[in-house]
Order: sequence, then C-alpha cells, then structure tokens
Amino acid sequence: MSRDPSAKKERQLKLVEKLKEDPFLTDEELAEILSVSVPTVRLDRLEIGVPELRQRIREMASRNLNKLRALNSEEVIGEIVELNLGESAISILDTTEQMVFAQSKIVRGHYIYSMAESIAIAVIDADVALVGVANIKYKHPVYAGSKLVAKVSIKQRRPSGKYIVWVMIYNKQVEVFRGKFLLVEIPKA
Repeated sequence: MSRDPSAKKERQLKLVEKLKEDPFLTDEELAEILSVSVPTVRLDRLEIGVPELRQRIREMASRNLNKLRALNSEEVIGEIVELNLGESAISILDTTEQMVFAQSKIVRGHYIYSMAESIAIAVIDADVALVGVANIKYKHPVYAGSKLVAKVSIKQRRPSGKYIVWVMIYNKQVEVFRGKFLLVEIPKA
C-alpha cells in the first residue's frame, strides 16, 4: 500500500502553521483540525521535531521567568509563556477540581480574576505596580479541566505612571473573560 508523501508533507506544514497560530493546541485538537488520528499527529510532531504540549509550555515559561520585574514567578497565577515587558504577554492556567464550586463545578471567579490581574501587573515594565481600577466581565462559565489562555496588551502608557491594560482570557479560543485595568506604577520606597 503506497502513501502520498506530498500529502504528509502538506499535513505537517499545516500542523506547524496551526501551532504558530495557537501553540496550546493538544494532539487531540490537532487531530480533529487535520482530520487524522492522534497517533498520526504524534508521529508527525516527532518527525518534524515539535515537542508535546507540556514540553512546549515548559520551554516558553522558562524563557520568560527572568524577565519579571513587578512580581516574583511564584506570585503569577498560571504560567507566563510569552512576555514582552511594556507591550504584551500570554499566560496559561490549567484549571482543577480544587478551583470549582462544589455544586456547580464552575471555576471560582477569583482564580480567573487573579490570573488576569497577575499577568496585567507582570507585563508592566516597572518594579512595583498595582491595580487602580478594574472593569471586568465574565462571559462564559469555566469548568475544571479547562486550559485558560490569557492574552494581555498595554493599550496606553500615561506620563503619570498609569497604564491601560486589556486582558482577554480564552478557553479553546472562546473568550470567557475580559478585563480593562488601570494600573499604577508605584515608586520604590
């Protein structure tokens, strides 16, 4: 039985393209997108040298921890996988059963807010920054086992040391939380 090598090459190129768009796609999600089996995705990843999801996340997170200024790495809720101080950032959070309300199984809002707040503070290129005002909206419930992706961008920096920062949190590319933060840079004492 002969297989078309050009179809395989095209599939592998599409796999790389999809991971550039969303580096947090699981093998199962990639299999669905590419209309192939999960073992095929794994073989393709191995062949082209793309590590599994957990390894990709660990590598991205370790490259960004030493850039933090306003927070220690232990204070960040989630893992920072991309950090451009003074511009933008991306973090992820794997939700667990310990984060949910017992009756509804919905992740408690303070975990989602804490993720947004900590990544918003982390992106500020300052030694100390605090939230002055937060305008937030929970758009969809989140359940245990969801992988949340927070995307942050600084929309404005004012000369007074105030920043307008937008945070959007997604679950499987569906926006579940949106926040607009006014952050204030605090001079070190």
